[in-house]
Amino acid sequence: MALRILHVLSSNFFAGSVAYALQLAEKQRASGHDVIMVTDQTGLSDSVTCLQLPISDRSLMQRFRNIRFLRAIIRNHDIHVVHAHSRAASWVAHYALLGTRVPLVSTIHGRQVKHTRLKSNDVYGEKVIAICPQLIEQLATELRMDRQKLVCLPNPLDFEHLGQIQRSRVDDGRVIISVVGRLNGPKGAHIADLVAHVFPQLLQRHPSLSVQIVGGEWEAFPQAGKDAFAQLQTLFGGRVRVRYLGFTKQVLQVMADSDVVIGAGRVAMEALALGTSVFATGEACCHGFVTGDNLSDAISTNFGDIRAVAIPFRPDTAAVTRDFEAYLTGTVITGIDRAALSAVYDINAIMAKILSTYTSAIMGKAVPGAIPVLMYHRVPDAPIETKHKTFVTKENFEKHLRFFTRRGLQAITFLDYLAFASGDKPLREFPRKPFILTFDDGYLDNFHNMLPLARKYGYKGVLFLLGDFSVSGNMWDVGENLEANRIMTTEQKRAFVACGWEIGAHTLTHPKLPLLSDEDAMYEICEGRDRIERELQTRVVSFAYPFGTYDERIKNLVKQAGFEFGIATDTGGLTIEDDRFAVFRVNMFPEESTFSLFKKTSAWYRNYYRRKRGK
Repeated sequence: MALRILHVLSSNFFAGSVAYALQLAEKQRASGHDVIMVTDQTGLSDSVTCLQLPISDRSLMQRFRNIRFLRAIIRNHDIHVVHAHSRAASWVAHYALLGTRVPLVSTIHGRQVKHTRLKSNDVYGEKVIAICPQLIEQLATELRMDRQKLVCLPNPLDFEHLGQIQRSRVDDGRVIISVVGRLNGPKGAHIADLVAHVFPQLLQRHPSLSVQIVGGEWEAFPQAGKDAFAQLQTLFGGRVRVRYLGFTKQVLQVMADSDVVIGAGRVAMEALALGTSVFATGEACCHGFVTGDNLSDAISTNFGDIRAVAIPFRPDTAAVTRDFEAYLTGTVITGIDRAALSAVYDINAIMAKILSTYTSAIMGKAVPGAIPVLMYHRVPDAPIETKHKTFVTKENFEKHLRFFTRRGLQAITFLDYLAFASGDKPLREFPRKPFILTFDDGYLDNFHNMLPLARKYGYKGVLFLLGDFSVSGNMWDVGENLEANRIMTTEQKRAFVACGWEIGAHTLTHPKLPLLSDEDAMYEICEGRDRIERELQTRVVSFAYPFGTYDERIKNLVKQAGFEFGIATDTGGLTIEDDRFAVFRVNMFPEESTFSLFKKTSAWYRNYYRRKRGK
């Protein structure tokens, strides 16, 4: 499942977005993916190939050169996906990819201003990764981005690496406050306010206190801040108690050796992961000392850097002084549960989600239309008495297969779909007229009637089974006769695996999941899959909601369980990539006409169904 990935970024100064792109690219390279970076400067990474290109140069002629350069890289290296990390990078990558089947994914790290010349949000690509919930809201409301293309994924943290960085400072009774961040722009102005109005009072009252500033762009630091800093050094012991460390590659060690870090964004996240107290204040707002009580709010704004609505902000220096007085006198307790931080920022979990975003973007561009997904249950010899009409006779099912053949439809499975998405199968081989056959529950007549016909016409599909292999008949549908609705034996189910069918999960016992607690629902979801994989020795990636009933809570549980797809009934997205956990399926009934078969196997049917039924 190795992908060829091209990262494009502006790196004319080292910001959090550059650190994010580097960490991501190096982790992907270590995981076996083929990774190239194109950026303003070479030498950013020892393990990833870095090609120099002035991405941040927005002159018209240089943009044309950049586009031509990227097109050559994409073509010559057969790139699967391009990941851009700034507006300039997204703009250039968008035009470089025109006319190709290669998708663009952009990560947006901060509020975006609606550019008067930006007529469309398409320059950001098929998928947009936003690093916090408040940014998602800004992009959706102010820039009117389609929420279907927005993915909320924070900057990841490598907790294993951070755990190796230990406090090295000798406990000498001092309290060290480190201000970490770049000194230009709004952050520089806010830091200047702290230097001028907060630190003089704290240093005066607390002789054991030391303050240090860590970050580049000193030349852009407001002159008032420079003057106030020089005065602090004069008044409070020169470079002993007041220091400017500049940009340092040892910033993690500096933060580990600090008692408090003042910062936002990635700085705050890393400091918390190192076990250091954090005072979160950024470009957009101030959360103060981060504790378990305000951690969720701080995460929502990327620790003060982003709010959905732009509100003028300058730190309330009197309030900041009071907060630090409370900290220094021991009347406020800081610190958080590291497990809570890990649950949000763990790099391994986020890496998997980013790769899933890539594959979604790949298929969203390669297959922009809806893929018909047909839902069958029983295939009896003759019509049966049933309340739910969930059957198609053997004779009619063969008519369906003949129709599919005449129309040139090619059956794929969700596993096939993943193989194309991940690069294991070349996209040029993706069927022109794909569709997916699905059968729920594993009725005995599927083995005796359906499978021989499917083999005769060269079709395969997805069989959704219960994990309880002791179930012998349908006991979950009111009004259905258990004896008349027998379930296959384990050996008969194995025959489908041998014929190349995909096996999906359908819970353990077929309950209505929204009626269950989280714990009980997760047991049904996971135990059903685990038993199928154990009994049939096959990989299970898709999950069909029993009775077609689900809600956002159940969808999230299916995601957490590690499935790739959640399969619905008569509801869901317009395409698979609109929502992989609400894949629309259409019911197949006993008396389908030629026209109804034509409709239900047409890419336009999903949109027609939504307009007609409103779902």
